Amino acid sequence: TRDAARSAPSEPEGPAPTPPPVGYTDIRSGTWLERVLPAGAGPYLRLARVDRPVGTYLLLWPCVWSTALAASPGGLPDARLLALFAVGSFAMRGAGCTINDMWDRDIDRQVERTRSRPLASGELSMAQASAFLCAQLLTGLGVLVQLPSTTVLVGLAAMPLVVAYPLAKRVTSWPQLVLGLTFNWGALVGWSAVRGELALEVLVPLYLGAACWTLHYDTLYAYQDVRDDKRIGVRSSALSLGAEVGSGELRARAGLALFALGATAGVAGAGAAVGMGAPFYAGLALGGSGLTWHAAMVPLSNRAACLAAFQQSHYFGLVVAAAIVAGRVAQPMAAASVI
Repeated sequence: TRDAARSAPSEPEGPAPTPPPVGYTDIRSGTWLERVLPAGAGPYLRLARVDRPVGTYLLLWPCVWSTALAASPGGLPDARLLALFAVGSFAMRGAGCTINDMWDRDIDRQVERTRSRPLASGELSMAQASAFLCAQLLTGLGVLVQLPSTTVLVGLAAMPLVVAYPLAKRVTSWPQLVLGLTFNWGALVGWSAVRGELALEVLVPLYLGAACWTLHYDTLYAYQDVRDDKRIGVRSSALSLGAEVGSGELRARAGLALFALGATAGVAGAGAAVGMGAPFYAGLALGGSGLTWHAAMVPLSNRAACLAAFQQSHYFGLVVAAAIVAGRVAQPMAAASVI
């Protein structure tokens, strides 16, 4: 085997191992970026999931929501802040993936979908991943220090969650909840960058609603791995809800529907706190209906369908962002009751 060959002292050191053959995977190699960049860049791009940008969108949208909510009635969100958050989301999503793969490299080798990840397959060493992680974190820090001092503190407060999330699947049956608390910290960052403070009546429902959104889309994502996770003892919300035909599937769909309802209600609560009107609620209803449709209709035993539903989930973020901007623009600029 490859492991035996690696441990035999008489064998000369050979080239870096290549990823093992896989059946089902969402990892793409040979993308146009890999073709135009130096050959050695490919494993780093895959480690940061550059080939799958949906995670960056999912991290970015809560920042956009809170920035747009913090805009003045009748106004648009700050374009400079949105640009900074886009760069920061790209860097920190990549850093989160690197940290996750460093913690999970032994688990990833046992899961069909993930065994060809660069660290699990041996394409990259831990030392190489650590150096890459430092570059990613420095990029994120470079974005953060351009924000107000209050926002810098708010942003730094998320780091324990970023580091701890990969451990959650070892100690809790709901690691997707920990991910939700981690991935949606931008809901706090955007508002504080505009206003210089945290308005809890707006941000608590927004943050909790965004966490429910993450529970929804990442539970669908986790259904891809339920067989391998059950075999190796890794916990997930998908396993907690169940997916067996009959009562297990009904429980899973009810859970997903509750997550969709929580996401919609949380964002609605934030909108109500700033005095939003009909354009906002119309857009939010459209986005919430999409989440509900996924909860009811996605075949949970079909890994490709679950992956597709996960990839489509960022459209909820886009629709909510558009609804918030439309709602803010439609507000009278002199509305005394608006935050």
